[in-house]
Amino acid sequence: MTVSTPSVIQTAVRAGSRRFRGGPDRLASTAARPTALHRLRRLVAGLGGAAVTAALLAACSTPPVGPDYRQPPEAVASQPHAALPFEQASTPGGGSPVFAAQPLPDHWWRLYQDDRLDAIVQQALAHNTDLRVALAHLESAQARIDEAEGGTRPTASVSGGPSYGHVSGLSELQPGYVPPNAYHYSAGAGLSYQVDLFGQIRRGIEAAQAGGQAAQAAVDLARVNVAAATTRAYLDICSANLRLASARRSLALQQEALGVNEQLQQAGRAASIDVSRARSQLGQLEAALPPLRAQRQGALYRLATLSGRLPQDFPREVQDCAAPPAIASQIPVGDGAQLLRRRPDIRQAERQLAEATARIGVATADLYPKITLGLSASSAGLASGFGRGDTFSWSLGPLVSWTLPNTGVAQARIAQSEAGTRAALATFDGTVLNALRETETALNAYAQELDRRAALQAARDQAAEVADQARALYRGGRSGYLDALDADRGLATAQAALAASDAQLADDQVTLFLALGGGWQP
Repeated sequence: MTVSTPSVIQTAVRAGSRRFRGGPDRLASTAARPTALHRLRRLVAGLGGAAVTAALLAACSTPPVGPDYRQPPEAVASQPHAALPFEQASTPGGGSPVFAAQPLPDHWWRLYQDDRLDAIVQQALAHNTDLRVALAHLESAQARIDEAEGGTRPTASVSGGPSYGHVSGLSELQPGYVPPNAYHYSAGAGLSYQVDLFGQIRRGIEAAQAGGQAAQAAVDLARVNVAAATTRAYLDICSANLRLASARRSLALQQEALGVNEQLQQAGRAASIDVSRARSQLGQLEAALPPLRAQRQGALYRLATLSGRLPQDFPREVQDCAAPPAIASQIPVGDGAQLLRRRPDIRQAERQLAEATARIGVATADLYPKITLGLSASSAGLASGFGRGDTFSWSLGPLVSWTLPNTGVAQARIAQSEAGTRAALATFDGTVLNALRETETALNAYAQELDRRAALQAARDQAAEVADQARALYRGGRSGYLDALDADRGLATAQAALAASDAQLADDQVTLFLALGGGWQP
């Protein structure tokens, strides 16, 4: 049920109205004194200001119901181990360190020192559609903050309108009397203010502000993803060109080997099986080219759409990128504490936890009464008497509403909010754990690929030495041309494997930078 408490001021106004009904002469004399109306208006304004001021002081002095948000001590992010240096950031293989403890730079893609890449990333950050969606959601969240803060301000309303007709004779206590038709009017204005005595509005503002901060973190997360995806597409183009060049060298050598075998067969110095084997190897090398060309073209299309352009409008100037740019210095990775502060998805999850906590207070406030201060003034009567003092009425006072005794709905909402907070905490913990796992995995994968590349580099150097020796033997007449050609093919195979490792390293670098969460800073 709803309990309404009329104010003492309203009772006094009604009593005064009854005493004011002293007959037509009294009304006429009152209407002739506009200063009385002016004094009444000043009284209403003074009483309204005093009441609102008292209500504001009472609301500000009362702490809001519900829990105040603090990052839970049991959260994973609060544990000391989460802020330690990364396990995989140690020296791989006992050689020179490849990771530095310095913080990740804001614009990590500039570590490649490639102006063309930097320009493409900036274009993507300016025109990407996913980023536009995130920015629109941020605007919506900011509007929700404005909506929540609007509850701290008074609400004003006005109404008015003319009419033509007559009232019922019975309403005038004159049976059989039919009043004449006439023009009437009514006009009024009201001012109401909800006293935030138990903090429901304040908790709502807290929740909206936390939601806005979560939306800002989502924008930052979109920037991280766009920067990483754009860099990956650019490096994929360069890696595909590098691997295509290696594959074409191997193909040219195999074509030459096939020609030599065919000449030897015609001379009766080679069997047909040797020719068939050479042709099979040639077909395998030819089959390796289309996937690489498709990879390059797909990366070009991705690069275009990431920048908000049609796929066929990809930047032509990046097609000739011969090899992925390398990072000459150590990769700065920082530590766990910096990661927790930097990754936008962690900030987003933490702010969502704060929002869920504030929602508990919003739901808890429904258990307590709501107090609304109201101030209204109106004028109604015949149009010919518009503005006369006897047409005015006003009221001022609080309205207390409290839903009793069934609080089951409010208790259910509190339970929902508390469960939502527990879910938000679990999401926060999972996000932190996932961030640490992704970073450690990316560090390990990059370090392992560096070891693999070192082995492939050694194998390539050995293959180059073998090829040099085979050519020297051939020039000295101590071996056949086919032996020298086989050595060259072995070198080409080693170079192709090294190119594939370089491509994998480039991809692992982007995965690492994405895990570290950099690139959202303007």
